[in-house]
Amino acid sequence: MKKIFIAIVLFVSCNTQPKNMSSEAADEIIEADKAMNDLATKEGFYKALLLYADDSVVKPQENEMPVIGKTNLEKYWAGRPDTKDITWFPFKAEAAASGDLGYSFGNWEYVSKDTTMYGFYYTIWKKQADGKWKFIADGGNNTPKPQ
Repeated sequence: MKKIFIAIVLFVSCNTQPKNMSSEAADEIIEADKAMNDLATKEGFYKALLLYADDSVVKPQENEMPVIGKTNLEKYWAGRPDTKDITWFPFKAEAAASGDLGYSFGNWEYVSKDTTMYGFYYTIWKKQADGKWKFIADGGNNTPKPQ
């Protein structure tokens, strides 16, 4: 009986959202992240990210300073060929109890004619006045193929 009680306590404590977190907002973030991926596969990676970027976005670049601001990000990506070959899937999101700020983590995959690359990403999200989620920071790195 004691073992069953301990198992129940452990299960409940591991499966409840902390009081300072919003599970509803976390679910909304997951949905926004998935919708951004869906748009990227149809319209292009840069186009999707620009649609979901907050005006104050910070986008780190490899071996460069980060691009700060949506207008600067548009200029940075202008003239570069867009791709529909990258997909990602969030596996975790959390949000503040206020329901207006949160983050997601996930894995990405880039498949081209000659190669396949894998990686991990993070995205920090901010809820807008109209209720939509836009990201304020996004980054990641290459990884081995996920198991």
